[in-house]
Amino acid sequence: MRYRLPPLPALRAFEASARHLSFKRAAAELFVTPAAVSQQIKVLEAYLGVSLFRRAPGELGLTEAGRAMLPRVREGLDALAAAVTLVQAPPENGLTVHAPPSFAQRWLVPRLSRFAAKHPDVALRLASDVCNIDGPGHGPEGVLANPRDAGSAVAIRFGKGVYPGFCSDLLLQPEYVLVCSPDLLGRSGPLSAPVDLGRQILIHDESIPDETMRPSWAEWFRLAGVADVDCSRGPRFSSAVLVLEAALGGQGVALALWPLVEADVRSGRLVVPFPVALPSRYVYSLVAHDAVQERPVVRDFRAWLMAEAGLAAAGPLAPMAGRIGSGRSVP
Repeated sequence: MRYRLPPLPALRAFEASARHLSFKRAAAELFVTPAAVSQQIKVLEAYLGVSLFRRAPGELGLTEAGRAMLPRVREGLDALAAAVTLVQAPPENGLTVHAPPSFAQRWLVPRLSRFAAKHPDVALRLASDVCNIDGPGHGPEGVLANPRDAGSAVAIRFGKGVYPGFCSDLLLQPEYVLVCSPDLLGRSGPLSAPVDLGRQILIHDESIPDETMRPSWAEWFRLAGVADVDCSRGPRFSSAVLVLEAALGGQGVALALWPLVEADVRSGRLVVPFPVALPSRYVYSLVAHDAVQERPVVRDFRAWLMAEAGLAAAGPLAPMAGRIGSGRSVP
């Protein structure tokens, strides 16, 4: 099958610029000049025939087309990186970490600089894919090949936490909280009580292959003491990354895992209107072959990751006490 795609450097420049909302910071990340990044964006916009960024003096923002394109470009670059990782021979101090896309992007990557500072000699590769979420045919054996062939590799799984034939450590037992954009509340008015959600768009997360394990709006409303709500309405997304992008874009309210949105809530990009937390049926676990458990690079990563998980283990309501309410963000 032949694909008509724009140049890869242009896609990389777009993803980095959209993530930083800055050509200068994207250029620093890609080890090129801001002018080179700007030129790559122009190439991509010319190829697509649409503008991806709103440019103003001292300010860079995404257009509607740019916001729509960003999540899929991220997924595509992640998939390309994973494909390269599958066949690339790892160095002796190399470690490949497989993780779900949403966890990798919003929880793991922001912390990796601390691991690199403690272990600068480790050549770490991060491969994110939805197959790291439990489901039919989605077990760790799908990403953790024979350690004699694949070198040192571990997986962070989102699932039931039971993986026969593998070593498994519980990292996080997350809960879902209701989040929305402050801009949404600015348009529709504050949410004084859960019943007010009747006038809001409900965003559905279908990233978990097993429907019985997904977060349920009906369950959240029962916990909130609200009856007679049509929980079936609203858009559905097959990726938690897309769910969060929609919520950040003010497209509705979403149920999101607290570890993945804590930074956005504390920065004020998202708001938690009500102190109602829905327990997740799935947990995050670190999974590895018995044969690699005692390798120094795996042992060091496990110790660091468990310590990071311990720091983040507090439930969503404890650090937010007294600061959750109608349309108020957390400073």
